[in-house]
Amino acid sequence: MPLPITQRSDWFLTSAERGNTATSIDRRHGGTAWTVGNSVAPLGHGRRYFRRLHEELTSTTRGDVVLFTDWRGDPDERLAGPGTGVVSVLAGIAARGVRIQGLIWRSHPDQTRFSEQENRGFATAINAAGGHVLLDERVRRAGSHHQKLVVILHPSAPARDVAFVGGIDLCHGRNDDEHHLGDPQAAIMDRRYGPTPAWHDMQVEIHGPAIGDLTETFRERWSDSCPLRRRWADPLHWAASSRVDRPPAASAADNPARPAIGAHAVQVLRTYPVKHPRYPFAPDGERSIARAYAKAFRRARRLIYIEDQYMWSSDVARALGEALEQQPELHVVVVVPRYPDDDGFLSGPPNRIGQLRALRHLHEIGGPRFTVYDLEEGQKPIYVHAKICIVDDVWMTVGSDNLNRRSWTHDSELSCAILDDTLDQREPTDPGGLGDGARLLPRTTRLVLWAEHLQRNDVPVDFRHGMDTLRDSAADLEQWHHSGCRGERPRGRLRRHRTEPVGPLRTPLARLAYRLVSDPDGRPLALRLRRQY
Repeated sequence: MPLPITQRSDWFLTSAERGNTATSIDRRHGGTAWTVGNSVAPLGHGRRYFRRLHEELTSTTRGDVVLFTDWRGDPDERLAGPGTGVVSVLAGIAARGVRIQGLIWRSHPDQTRFSEQENRGFATAINAAGGHVLLDERVRRAGSHHQKLVVILHPSAPARDVAFVGGIDLCHGRNDDEHHLGDPQAAIMDRRYGPTPAWHDMQVEIHGPAIGDLTETFRERWSDSCPLRRRWADPLHWAASSRVDRPPAASAADNPARPAIGAHAVQVLRTYPVKHPRYPFAPDGERSIARAYAKAFRRARRLIYIEDQYMWSSDVARALGEALEQQPELHVVVVVPRYPDDDGFLSGPPNRIGQLRALRHLHEIGGPRFTVYDLEEGQKPIYVHAKICIVDDVWMTVGSDNLNRRSWTHDSELSCAILDDTLDQREPTDPGGLGDGARLLPRTTRLVLWAEHLQRNDVPVDFRHGMDTLRDSAADLEQWHHSGCRGERPRGRLRRHRTEPVGPLRTPLARLAYRLVSDPDGRPLALRLRRQY
């Protein structure tokens, strides 16, 4: 049963609530700020996503279009085994007449543990084969382009169009699966993750009208006439960077006949900071991701389930804390990494201090109704890079954004919120008690994730029983560790999360670095002062 339009607006943002009249995506479909008739499929982990991406890319023909945005790209990252390096695949289809346009963050030098050299090599190789990939530094100072999007368009067969959105970059370390043995092409991370870090992530595959909004999101960034580089970073080439040869971007109007093919309503959400020169499509920035979370949290009644790379910000903690205070039956369950990916002597304290403060605040408010876990495979921690939120088995979101101020205000981000028209008939059928009814996609996604973390298929559907199962599994594993790992290891990957504290001598500097570097604020000053988005 479809949700009535009035109930969709109880969960989704209206055009006015998005707060960005300069974007064209809300003007595309009859006054609503979302599309209906989509088909959305969660793709757990990089191995499944990369294989689907490889299938779709290699099925393209002359005249098709591939658009992508990325934070990092490693040219040799294999999509589907030997001989399928991502740049080799993209260059191959460009050579046979597929139009490729990409935006990849220019990044910082490798010596600072970023990826400037890899991203430059990624772009250079594709451009040499006839593609058009731009290294894009049109960001706020200390910011990045963090959107992870691939759109594949078939102008002669729009029903075949597909888009992929989520947290997975086209780079080393991401090609793991539910067994969590890691990507053989490993990323450099904190040594406690081992030589091939286990990686937990999520992408969604989308078919249907929402692809128009995603295509338009790409077009807006591509068509921005501001120079690609900062004047101070490259004064000799600054002026020329605004005159880079670039073909027109594909627009949503290129495939007007894209059919409705599924039961999912999708709202495309973004973050852009306010910066100078301004984004023409978001002159005062856009914070629809933050606003969408806040609206969904206010409607939550029984369960907010989150998987997130960071979970650090007093603003995020405040929004979740208010929901816990206002709804006495509400529980919040969060899964995060055990350690930051870069937890060195200088980098570690700023990466931990914001999380310590946020989790302390939520524990004080929620008590046993707030639980935080991390994951391990065997005795090796799993790095949680997923960005997933599910509320009352009704509303869900998957994207590039993390639950922190940087993702909500400062970097470019892209996420999709989803409502499913299909009711889930398993009890409880209306867990939130608001008449929305449990919905098939978010409930199934939650149960699949919990089954993976618990390493069992008989996960209770009911929230309360399910949370008891999570708690008991984590307690059993904790006891096994306390016993010196004697006897058979209990099944399950969940451990109670304990953020390593920051010593008093390092706290002042860590707080400063956290505010300025780890979690900066990209809002206009007036919104900062009002603590609004």
